[in-house]
Amino acid sequence: MPSTRIPDLFRRAREENRAALVAYITAGDPTPELTPSLAAALERGGVDLIELGVPFSDPIADGPMIQRASDRALGHGMNVRRVLEIAREIRAMSEIPLLLFTYLNPILRYGLDKLAADAAAAGIDGCLLTDLSVEEAGSYVGVMRASGLDTVFLAAPTSTAERRQLVARYSTGFVYLVSRTGVTGESASLSDSAGALVKAMREVTKLPLAVGFGISTREQVAAVARIADGVVVGSALVRVIEEHGEDPRLAGHVEAFARELAGGLRREVPA
Repeated sequence: MPSTRIPDLFRRAREENRAALVAYITAGDPTPELTPSLAAALERGGVDLIELGVPFSDPIADGPMIQRASDRALGHGMNVRRVLEIAREIRAMSEIPLLLFTYLNPILRYGLDKLAADAAAAGIDGCLLTDLSVEEAGSYVGVMRASGLDTVFLAAPTSTAERRQLVARYSTGFVYLVSRTGVTGESASLSDSAGALVKAMREVTKLPLAVGFGISTREQVAAVARIADGVVVGSALVRVIEEHGEDPRLAGHVEAFARELAGGLRREVPA
């Protein structure tokens, strides 16, 4: 099994009686040159793990906010190679865990064996392929684990018991639980299905469980932190980047928003 930075971060969060904060950003948005500084701002703001999104022209799991971020990044010439270069820049200044967040097509074009080797060399800790069917993931998992990389898979409220078993078998690092059906994006309230999904996955795995999709406020972070090991925030952060992309104080805005979210991570200690 891989030995990456990811298990350590969840162990540390558990010792601190809190959930871990996972942040998604699209690599190259607003520019490739700014992405490492945004990663640093997220870490200063209390983020424990960064999902580094590979821009893709057909992001079927992502809502309008992340689609626009991908369009902006692709306009700057972003591709898998450039994302790995950015990861290397981040790793040169930080030990924060990095998860490559992508679709299958860019990886097939790059080459799976090459991707695994190059990602490990760049300091990536693992990979999440949003549209890879877990039923067909055996060879992918083998290649990734041979390079010491974690493989994170998604489980959704619609996942069958059989699929949850496969997600548990093939995941390392943590399991990403999709709080609702549909695409990414901010929500006014947390889906009631999240709690049931956490309970169902706890029956089949001891891995940390991180809940994402639709989480955008400190209150929602606090609600997820009460039931899960990690909280994933994506679209809300991408919105901050979109709104302040041309502001020289962009990193400060990102750090402040991350700190606001991180304020909801700590669990109450029983009296």
